[in-house]
Amino acid sequence: MLGMAWKPLDIRLCKKEILRRLGPERHGQGFIHVVPCGYGWIRWGYVCILKMRISSTSNPSARNPHPHPFPLCRTNIGTRGREFGDYASCFWIAKFFNPKPKRRPGFCIVGHRAADCASSGAAACFPKEGVRLKTYTADKIRNVAIVGHGGSGKTMLVEHMLFTAGAVDRVGSVDGGNTQSDFDPLEIRRKISLNASVMPMEWHGTKINLIDVPGYPDFIGDLHSVARVVEAMIIVTEAKADIDVGFELAWEVAEEHGLAKCIFVNKLERDNADFDGLMNTLHERYGRRIVNVQIPIGHQAAFSGVLDVLNMKVYKGKDRGVEIEEIPTGYTEEAAERREKIMDAAAEGDDALAMKYLEGEQLTEDEIEHGMLIGIETGKVVPVLVGSAMSGIGVATLLDRIVGELPSPVDMPKQLNDKELKPDPSGPLAAFVFKTTADPFVGKINYVRVFSGKLSVDQHVLNSTREKDERLHNLFLPHGKGQETATEVLAGDICAVAKLTDVHTGDTLTTAKDRISLDAVKLPEPIYRIAITPVSKADEDKMGQAIAKLQDEDPTFRAHRDPVTHQEILEGMGDIHLDVIIEKLKSKFGVAVQIEDARVPYKETVRTAAKAQGRHKRQTGGKGQFGDCWIELAPLERGGGFAFENKVVGGAIPKNFIPAVEKGIREAMDHGLVAGFPVVDIRTSVYDGSYHDVDSSEAAFKMAGAIALRAAAEKAGATILEPVLQVEVDVPDEAVGDVVGDLNGRRGHMQGMEPLTPGKTRIRAVVPMATMMRYALDLRSITKGRGRFRQEVAKYEELPHPEQQKLIAEYAKQRALHEQEH
Repeated sequence: MLGMAWKPLDIRLCKKEILRRLGPERHGQGFIHVVPCGYGWIRWGYVCILKMRISSTSNPSARNPHPHPFPLCRTNIGTRGREFGDYASCFWIAKFFNPKPKRRPGFCIVGHRAADCASSGAAACFPKEGVRLKTYTADKIRNVAIVGHGGSGKTMLVEHMLFTAGAVDRVGSVDGGNTQSDFDPLEIRRKISLNASVMPMEWHGTKINLIDVPGYPDFIGDLHSVARVVEAMIIVTEAKADIDVGFELAWEVAEEHGLAKCIFVNKLERDNADFDGLMNTLHERYGRRIVNVQIPIGHQAAFSGVLDVLNMKVYKGKDRGVEIEEIPTGYTEEAAERREKIMDAAAEGDDALAMKYLEGEQLTEDEIEHGMLIGIETGKVVPVLVGSAMSGIGVATLLDRIVGELPSPVDMPKQLNDKELKPDPSGPLAAFVFKTTADPFVGKINYVRVFSGKLSVDQHVLNSTREKDERLHNLFLPHGKGQETATEVLAGDICAVAKLTDVHTGDTLTTAKDRISLDAVKLPEPIYRIAITPVSKADEDKMGQAIAKLQDEDPTFRAHRDPVTHQEILEGMGDIHLDVIIEKLKSKFGVAVQIEDARVPYKETVRTAAKAQGRHKRQTGGKGQFGDCWIELAPLERGGGFAFENKVVGGAIPKNFIPAVEKGIREAMDHGLVAGFPVVDIRTSVYDGSYHDVDSSEAAFKMAGAIALRAAAEKAGATILEPVLQVEVDVPDEAVGDVVGDLNGRRGHMQGMEPLTPGKTRIRAVVPMATMMRYALDLRSITKGRGRFRQEVAKYEELPHPEQQKLIAEYAKQRALHEQEH
């Protein structure tokens, strides 16, 4: 049930009332759990459930001791109704709450007799049918991502929003490891968000699907995926003059996807808080779009409330205990000035309002709200809100703004082939899978945003991305680590589906009739790589399947076996990203691995043409072995691969032995010529040789071909090739000189620079892979996290001679050790 969680409370608060209603004969026969239920602006209360220990002669070992199903009754506390079920079959729930319009706890008493329900004024009882869920139409839904730099306070802000909306009964903490969104053991241990979490709540009759997105750049994949399924982003930032890299990254992704944006300035209670400095930076960077709609009351440690410029009221207190006051005298002038700027911004969003405003008329509060809504939808206005995620100040007004000013799915329908895909439950089915989790016990869970139509339990759908039919057996609404079973989910909402056969992140669920296909998420390519080896044979057997499940869970994580270095390579967005992957292998799938540096996939070739003989002769007393061939070796252009030609005439080598010569050459190429790396870009021709009628065989000519290749390579000048990367680096203008100097020190060759956006430059270069193995970490250090880069293998070039000699010497040493061991 939305907004419900177990928590034991002090039983003494309601002991007298329980005994009075149930009678002294019931005392001592049960125990009490207190469950928060229903938070309204005027009234709120607790539900107390008395679970009776009733023995059963028919089924004494059953977990539920009562053999007969008992009904549950409906309860309504405050301004929101809730229906209970599926806790135990011997409950009745009665209603009893404090009717006074203050925020005081009341009680809901659970009795064992139907008379208890009637005597307490409860609503009529209904048969036990499990939890009944409220459904929301698209206009009553807000899909919002909470984004920003790691450590800016996103998770704690979500905690206070959930508590203020009554979705939870207490505020957790990151240090305590009991927050709703960071529930993974790795998140609790590291004290950072590693996965996007869906946290729904209800506020003023509107469902808000909050998605807490990790702030570290290593987990940028979640940011891109979530951006596809929300209409707005709330970018959380600390109150300081500098803008963090996570803020910039979130802003760019929101701009790329055309999302509405809102800025929440956090940590105003800190001693070093600099709200004015932050506002100056925002205005310099993003211009007139930044509209400050709130003013903090008090400075740093004296921060105590929020002045909302739209309705010209001050909101003091935190979370549920907000008190409304008039504007203090010292803030009147500033508030009036801010309101004029808000009216300017609102007028730009609507032509009719612009005309009225230009004629000198003042806009009403409703007109300002309307203009702001349009401006936010179009990206012309980015409101700035203030508060404290640690104390809960400003959280209630933030929720008001989400409901009142951020767009719903109706306001921003999905575009499909230049047409609007309206969030109509009766329309064609279009549901997008934006996240997948893999659990060794529960299985795979796909998180889905329904853009059009509706999903229902036992519905047959088509995965149009993979052309596979699926049946929805398990449909539920996620809320952090919990979930609620659902029978159907309407357009505009977010849900999760468990145990689908072949559905992955980026897939589209539709029907065979509609056959809608939405574009997959465009994710950045991995930039950091390591190699792993399993600790034991058991780990090796489990490793492949575990890695495949983690790749389903995180599309920015890649894994493959390098055919050149014969290593199991893991690729990701940074060292933290791959550290988490290694921990998940161990904790979730029981796979222990050792980490080692990924080796560079060098290759070998020859510089010039040469000829050589390969002769293999061995006499062992019986039938001997004899094979003799002459080959010509020549280099090909880069990327030419391998070519083999038979030029033997006159039967010098029988035709049935020619394939054996080619096979021997290919096997020798795999083992390398000078340093053990595969040989590429050569052409070989066998043009002469000899054979023996009795002793010649395919094995002998295969050995002769290998000997001939190695002999010809010594004459042709064997050399080592290294992979060279095409690199694009986006950096702030002030870091261009340092980045160019660093690339030059990596044997890079500059290809040019160009302005990217105001304040940023793109640098293009070709750089050897051997010098770029830890570039992701070094660039982060040079640019303070603001630099980003992309790379791909462009070509192979000859390795400088000193570097070749090091590899050849190392290879010779390894061969010598191997020969000694054997």
